[in-house]
Amino acid sequence: MDIRYQTGFCNDFATEAMPGALPAVRNSPQHCPYGLYAEQYSGTAFTAPRHSSRRSWLYRIRPAAMQGSYRRTAARNLVSTFDPELASPNQLRWDPLPIPAEPLDFVDGLLTIGGTQSSPAHQGCAMHWYTANRSMQNRFFSNSDAELLIVPQLGRLRLATELGIVDLEPLEIAVVPRGLRFRVELADAAVRGYVCENFGAPFRLPDLGPIGSNGLARSRDFQTPVAAYEDLEGDFELVTKFMGSLWSARIDHSPLDVVAWHGTHAPYKYDLRRFNTLGSVSYDHPDPSILLVLQSPSDTPGVDDVDFVIFPPRWLVMTDTFRPPWFHRNCASEFMGLIEGKYDAKDSGFLPGGASLHNCMSGHGPDAATVEKATRVDTSRPEYVGGTMAFMFETRAVICPTARALALPQLQGDYQQCWNALPKRFPDHGAHPAGLTVK
Repeated sequence: MDIRYQTGFCNDFATEAMPGALPAVRNSPQHCPYGLYAEQYSGTAFTAPRHSSRRSWLYRIRPAAMQGSYRRTAARNLVSTFDPELASPNQLRWDPLPIPAEPLDFVDGLLTIGGTQSSPAHQGCAMHWYTANRSMQNRFFSNSDAELLIVPQLGRLRLATELGIVDLEPLEIAVVPRGLRFRVELADAAVRGYVCENFGAPFRLPDLGPIGSNGLARSRDFQTPVAAYEDLEGDFELVTKFMGSLWSARIDHSPLDVVAWHGTHAPYKYDLRRFNTLGSVSYDHPDPSILLVLQSPSDTPGVDDVDFVIFPPRWLVMTDTFRPPWFHRNCASEFMGLIEGKYDAKDSGFLPGGASLHNCMSGHGPDAATVEKATRVDTSRPEYVGGTMAFMFETRAVICPTARALALPQLQGDYQQCWNALPKRFPDHGAHPAGLTVK
């Protein structure tokens, strides 16, 4: 199948899989072409400012209301309520999850690492791993609680959605809007990656401010699928996540039956290799906000519910500067993953497919081996950090790990040891009385 895309970030797209399927004049005419049903799909409040409104008109074979009744069903390792008692100021790090031996599709292979707040309030986020070794069969999934940011680390995926098909590979990301129905097919024998469940406002591109008109992620590099539909009848399962629980319903046709659509609310993908990385060309170390790809803004100006930040290949040219990410404590909480290569702040222990969690004011930074190397490097010469791609889900709220994640054998019990080897380099001047200035 020849998969095609429309370019741009949340543009007002118009696409049809059959000529004339889009009404020529009105959004929702009395008689749609081909006997289709008109349905509006809204991702923001009706009264949202025009520049931030997310909505699309779908022209489909059957309306989404045609399905069986939902019944609550068990979730394997998917969690949506987060116990503050499990949160701690300790630094946490996990090795990659193994590929499962038993047959698992994308939905059953989700494992929650942690999260903030809760989905009913439409605030906060959750972080998950996914592992799978088979495609979803006669099964479709949607998430009424959140939009999904999918970050593949191993293996290729195909997202067959109501609004078209998105092919995805490592070093690309995809965002699936809240409530959109889709099926995940595997292009490789096994897949693994990360998912951010964004309960708050839809992801958007950050403003560039004093950066100007160029830099970071460009709107034209985002890709949205063209219309593609299935006209299939049979015995299918529709699984949705609602108020933190999974619900299952029977449906006698494929819900991916949208023949045409137009609007601003749709899935999209982005190639992280297209990110235009910025940095200092003199001295000092800019904050990681210059590596921001997408943000979910909160009700507090300048503070986000979720930031999606990447650490891609880049040149380091700052002179008289400690070039790797520095030691720091933040008011925000950080969940990190590694897609490929080595993260430049960790010499060992942080593996592709692994993860780390540093909560609010938890001290962290480069390990001892990285510090030793970086303090000896000749900063009069540029240095290229290549063959790597790490990312971070950063949030203003404390991330509460799940009991399941804390019980995993992949949790590293000795993570803190990577800093304990740092030597004391301060010369011994003896004790000084309080208030005495040492010259």
